[in-house]
Amino acid sequence: MNVDHLVSSLGYWAVFLLVAAESLGVPLPGETALIVAGAYAGQTHHLNPWIIFAVASAAAIAGDNVGFWIGDKGGYRLAKRYGSKVRLDERKLKVGRYVFDHHGTKVVFFGRFVSILRTYAAFLAGTSKMRWRRFLPANAAGGIVWAAIYTFASYGAGATLRHLSGRIDLALGAAAVVVVVAVLIAVRHSTNRLVDKAELAYPGPLE
Repeated sequence: MNVDHLVSSLGYWAVFLLVAAESLGVPLPGETALIVAGAYAGQTHHLNPWIIFAVASAAAIAGDNVGFWIGDKGGYRLAKRYGSKVRLDERKLKVGRYVFDHHGTKVVFFGRFVSILRTYAAFLAGTSKMRWRRFLPANAAGGIVWAAIYTFASYGAGATLRHLSGRIDLALGAAAVVVVVAVLIAVRHSTNRLVDKAELAYPGPLE
């Protein structure tokens, strides 16, 4: 996918569609589109960085809320039906519920800055039955801060950042992998403790 071409031809629509789709759970380069749009605006002044920021914020919040709704309405049933194919059993679902009940706002906010979590955090929050009134402010704050940082940093860097956007995306991806691996290691070490706590918090079937 040529993100540069999409941004130069579709402008704000490219940012909105790619950011919203990525936030909804579709693995598309929403963050890359935001970086490219900000740098394109800084280099050519054909786009307004404030509008890019507003569009990206709205797209991130809207996409995440649709993803949350899908997870809330059907995510648990999908997990129960097909979870065994990916080694997802009732115990792990309870751990997910426990994590989002106790740390959901942090997961949702900081997940906006981590590639894999940015795509799936909203759906997982809905699947884990996180309350929407807790999800929305954390989601909105994360989306707005994320959009502001990437829009204005890339706008300020202009042509240089646009030229390096592919490398930056790779660096961000590598950093995200490191973070995810670290989280997985931490979760692995604390799995038994989390399983015990989750079982005490939710005895019996979740539904």
